[in-house]
Amino acid sequence: MTAPLTIALSKGRIFKETLPLLAAAGIVPADDPETSRKLILDTDQTDVKLVIIRATDVPTYVQYGAADLGIAGKDVLLEHGGEGLYEPLDLRIARCRLMVAGRPEHPPRLRRPRIATKFANTTRRYFADQGRQVEVIKLYGSMELAPLVGLADYIVDVVDTGNTLKANGLAPLEHIADISSRLIVNKAAMKMKHTRIKAIMARMAAAVGD
Repeated sequence: MTAPLTIALSKGRIFKETLPLLAAAGIVPADDPETSRKLILDTDQTDVKLVIIRATDVPTYVQYGAADLGIAGKDVLLEHGGEGLYEPLDLRIARCRLMVAGRPEHPPRLRRPRIATKFANTTRRYFADQGRQVEVIKLYGSMELAPLVGLADYIVDVVDTGNTLKANGLAPLEHIADISSRLIVNKAAMKMKHTRIKAIMARMAAAVGD
């Protein structure tokens, strides 16, 4: 009996934009994760399952082998560090930018500026690489509020249109990275299930245009 292949995905924009790529690889989910309460979804291939988890958890599931493959944003992968997994394919979906943002023409109140972000590891690396000392404050949401109430001088967050920043009197100030979603693969699974994983990768790459 063939060992099942498990793909970790998150709900929302990434899932919607992934569906055509999965279909190109011959994988169609039996249920819609937006309406189903199931956390493990069957597909039209009996040996392929989809696990639906938080976006930030996708690399961890793949790293530890709870999923063979996954689809995660580059922002999540930068924060995770990428241990124990391969990142063979840029799917070119869910594109945005990781930016430092703040109030234009408002200098920091402190010599060591405070940066509010959920990307604490990435932010520390970015400023350390430039030899700039900052204090990083970990937040999980409503990042734009931090500079407005004096919690932080700047934020680091993903920016798509920039409309939310503008509505709150903020502007993108420094570009850290271009973000898109990537196919990631568990290193052990790549050896054990090489043929099947390579076939999926090839079909998805063809759909992406590589």
